[in-house]
Amino acid sequence: MGDWDLTRRGTVHILTMADDQNRIGQALLASWEEALDEVESAETPRALVTTGVDRFWSTGLDLDEVTGMSERERFSFMNRLDLLLGRILTAPFITVAALNGHTIAGGALLALAHDFRIMREDRGFMSLPSVDIGIPFTPGMSALIIAKVPQPAAHDLVVSCRQIGAQEAAKLGILHDLVPVDEVLPSAVDLATSLANKDPETLRTVKRRLYPEAASMLTP
Repeated sequence: MGDWDLTRRGTVHILTMADDQNRIGQALLASWEEALDEVESAETPRALVTTGVDRFWSTGLDLDEVTGMSERERFSFMNRLDLLLGRILTAPFITVAALNGHTIAGGALLALAHDFRIMREDRGFMSLPSVDIGIPFTPGMSALIIAKVPQPAAHDLVVSCRQIGAQEAAKLGILHDLVPVDEVLPSAVDLATSLANKDPETLRTVKRRLYPEAASMLTP
């Protein structure tokens, strides 16, 4: 998995992203897909926590790679990203994003697809700067944002592209908890552990029914 590491601590799988700013390109998508394959094939009970290192969780698309793609390649890439978001959104196990730092654009979408988000309270921004980047969200991505971010905040963040800190994100209901930086991962693991013993197929079905529009657009 390159500069990524997937370990297991009791019932919880911990995916640690350590590839600079964890920009989303084809290699990163492959690492995510490989990690989800491994967790889905693991014995139950199980859960997944994802985190980064230093100041970054993920800063979104690898724009150098994506803008260098042909139109057909970019369409295929964005479809693959949609499918990844759908897998996380409807995963048959609990997912917790331990946000250690900046969570931007496509990285914010990956975080929103998780069941829960815990972020460090002292630094790090979230933003959805699709308009400023010039790459529009797919219909499925837009449905995911609307499903996970309350209005009128969703409209504000998408149209303005402004960055918000953890305190504001928590007030908007985007985050489930704010903790000191050294407690982000332990808190996420504790939460995931407490919820790991869920029936997989019932959990998947419930998630699909909670977010029917996003799930229908982001899954096969």
